[in-house]
Amino acid sequence: MKTRLLITALILALATPLAFTQSMDRGKISFAVLGGINLQNLNGKDAVGDKLVNDLILGYHGGVNTQIHFAPNIYFQPGLLIATKGTNDPVASVTKKYKLSYIELPLNLVYKAILGNGSILIGFGPYLAYGIGGKVITEDGSETIESDLEFKNVVETGDPLTTAYFKPFDFGGNIFAGYELASGLFGQLNTQIGMVKINPEDRRISNDKSSVKNTGFGLSIGYRF
Repeated sequence: MKTRLLITALILALATPLAFTQSMDRGKISFAVLGGINLQNLNGKDAVGDKLVNDLILGYHGGVNTQIHFAPNIYFQPGLLIATKGTNDPVASVTKKYKLSYIELPLNLVYKAILGNGSILIGFGPYLAYGIGGKVITEDGSETIESDLEFKNVVETGDPLTTAYFKPFDFGGNIFAGYELASGLFGQLNTQIGMVKINPEDRRISNDKSSVKNTGFGLSIGYRF
């Protein structure tokens, strides 16, 4: 009996710290700062239903995220970013650059597996974004003109024709893959696909068939601590 009790006590003494350590590791939280560049576009259809033919535009993103370990090799990674999106719209000899700025909240799940002196990263999840500013730059080769860009859900008949309008809310999905060194330095390739229309209801146009969505990809570099 005493032998059994001693063995049980030893097992408990060894198992309790191990279980506690695993529990602590599972709830481990880390933070990161990151930034990078984007190549963005606006895809979809114009007011008459024709496919948009635009060119990529260079943007940037930067911000922070939190990483919470909640299962073996699996992490929840919410973040807060400032990101610029948009497109180049070439028409004959004139190019219009639409530049939109957003506050973005990515909510990703990340798989991490040890490889070499670090870990591979594979992640996906939704993002929520809200427009905070923007402008339209028109270039004709000899002159550059900046005009207003406004976020609103409905464009009324009396609204100015010289202003570009977009919905403030955007929602879509992220997919990324990368590598994180043991030191905390990491890099990743990102793809983002918008899932909702960002063009507002335009009451100046009858039978409007517009459907415009954000898409893009980019490169991020950051440091986790």
